[in-house]
Amino acid sequence: MTGGAVDLLQLLTTATERASASFESIREDAASPEEVALTARQVTDAVRNRMDATDTPASISGSPLSRRMLGLVRREFVRLIEAQPPTDAAQLIRILAAFERLSTELEPAWDQRFTDRLSGPDGLELVVEVAHDLRSPLTSILFLAETLNRGRSGPITPLQERQLGLIYSAAFGLSSVASDVIELARGGDRLVDLEPLPFSVADIIESVRDIVQPIAEEKGLEVRVTSPAASSRQGHPVALSRVLLNLTTNALKFTDEGFVEIRVTETASGALEFSVRDSGRGIPASAMATLFEPFRRRQKDRDYAFSGSGLGLSICRKLVEAMYGELKVETGSTGTRFFFVLDLPKIDAELGLIG
Repeated sequence: MTGGAVDLLQLLTTATERASASFESIREDAASPEEVALTARQVTDAVRNRMDATDTPASISGSPLSRRMLGLVRREFVRLIEAQPPTDAAQLIRILAAFERLSTELEPAWDQRFTDRLSGPDGLELVVEVAHDLRSPLTSILFLAETLNRGRSGPITPLQERQLGLIYSAAFGLSSVASDVIELARGGDRLVDLEPLPFSVADIIESVRDIVQPIAEEKGLEVRVTSPAASSRQGHPVALSRVLLNLTTNALKFTDEGFVEIRVTETASGALEFSVRDSGRGIPASAMATLFEPFRRRQKDRDYAFSGSGLGLSICRKLVEAMYGELKVETGSTGTRFFFVLDLPKIDAELGLIG
């Protein structure tokens, strides 16, 4: 070995001693001083071994103490070479690379631990917790985008207004996916408004159009809406809005040119038929059998599905059924139409319930 190489190995030994000493001041577990010193030496020996033999199996376990000690030894070593620059650059690179290899080996198998946790008795709880963690910051993004778009923080240009609309639509879509996961864990048919409430069908349709309009404009698509003459009804507006938004977003996703239409018409019996129709590619026959199933596998990339998980359509069907309707679909080589009929009594502003 050259003099520089010997110096570097001596610095590595010194770094090991300093790491053992510093551990006493930042102790995070109940390891004894003897165990700390032993682990530090094992870490250093493993680093030395990996300088030449990259495939040598790790001689130490990937315990929290080993990983922590590896970080401390590496930190002390870097401090030493900064204070005393080595002359053998090649040897320095080999030592630092050995640190990285050992760090990778000691890293826990998080993928296996995640799989074990998901398949365990509290797996569903974990998924719901992750969904909640995602939805909280997305709610903040939605609030800030809406605040900026309304000019509460100062005037904005038309381009900024469009960009904020896209931000809002994207965040709303992600928030909806998180909500779908949570709802599926609860059964997927949870009606927020347990008792029927008075609402305006026209207002719901306009709200859905406002949310998806930036996405439609970005793709050059037209969003058409048709509301019934008697728009004031009694029912479950939260669930209805969510279904229409999911279906409309889905239609925009699979339509490259043309239009997406949200149409509500009154039937002969006074009920309302809701439909979302698009001019995009139709749904292949192979996808129809499992169209409303969650967590289905796609046969190939871009197979028709609300999302990779297929949660959206599953939740839509469950919510429509909870409102005593049935979600159906018509499709061909081009164009798809999702539709359902709900019996929503008419409301008069002055007289109240009239039908």
